[in-house]
Amino acid sequence: AMPQSGISQADITYEMLVEGGITRYMCVFKDYSNLEKLGQVRSARHYFLDYALENDAIYAHYGWSPKAKSDISTLKVNNINGIYESASSFWRDNTRYAPHNAVTSTKNILKIAEREEYRTTTEKKNVLNYVVDEVELEDGEVAENITIPYSYSNTVKYTYDEETKLYTRYSRNKKQTDWNTGSTVKAKNIIISFAKNTSIDSYGRQNIDNVKTLDGYYITNGKAIKIKCEKKSRKDQTIYKDLDGNEINVNDGKTFIQICPLDANVTIK
Repeated sequence: AMPQSGISQADITYEMLVEGGITRYMCVFKDYSNLEKLGQVRSARHYFLDYALENDAIYAHYGWSPKAKSDISTLKVNNINGIYESASSFWRDNTRYAPHNAVTSTKNILKIAEREEYRTTTEKKNVLNYVVDEVELEDGEVAENITIPYSYSNTVKYTYDEETKLYTRYSRNKKQTDWNTGSTVKAKNIIISFAKNTSIDSYGRQNIDNVKTLDGYYITNGKAIKIKCEKKSRKDQTIYKDLDGNEINVNDGKTFIQICPLDANVTIK
C-alpha cells in the first residue's frame, strides 16, 4: 500500500497491528479540507474506534470487520463507510491494485458528514497537551534512532535530524513518502505504548488490550522519556503522564502514536 496519500499532513497518526502481522494507520486531521486524494482507505477494526472516539472524530473507512460493525452501532460512532457511498465520493485509483487503491477526499468526507448531520466541530480539548514553548526532555535518554518491530514482516524506524529537529520515518526498510506530494514523511513527536494483542477469530483478526494504563515512551527533539498511557474507557481520552504522574507537554507538530505488542523489542539509541 505504500506510499499513502495525506499521511504527511495528518495531525496525529496512529499505527496498530491487524491480522497477518501487518499494521494499519488511522490519520487524524484537524482541518485539511483541500486534500484531493486521501488513502488508501481500508476496512474498520474495532480498537481503532477507541481512538476515533477520544478525538471526537468522524471515522471514515471502507468496509469493516464483524466486531467493528457491531461496535460502531453500539458505541454510536459517527462513521462514513465508503463501500456504501458513490464511486465519485470513494473511488479506486487504477494505478494501484485492489484492495490497496480505495481513496477519497476530505471535501467528499465533509459533504457526506453534512448529509448525515454529523457535527464537524468539537468542544473537547486535544488528546495531546500541546504547548507553544519548545519541549526539551533534558533528563531523557538519547533518541536519535528508534526501531519498532511490530512483527516479522513489519518494522518501523525513525532517524533524527538535529538541524530540523524532526524524525524521518521508515517502514519495511523504505523511507516513507506521501503519494500526493512525494515529500518525506516526518514527525516532531513519537509516542510508543505497549499493549497486549490477541487473535480473536480464524482470520487472525486482533484485539488490543488498551483500556488500562500502558507503559510507553515520549520522544521528541532527540530525547526520550518513559511515560504511562492511561485510558479509563473506550470513549475516554488517553492521558499521557510522566513517571511522576504529571501530564506531559507535547511539542507542536506532527505526531505518530505507535501502539505495539508487549513483546516488541523496541530500541532507542
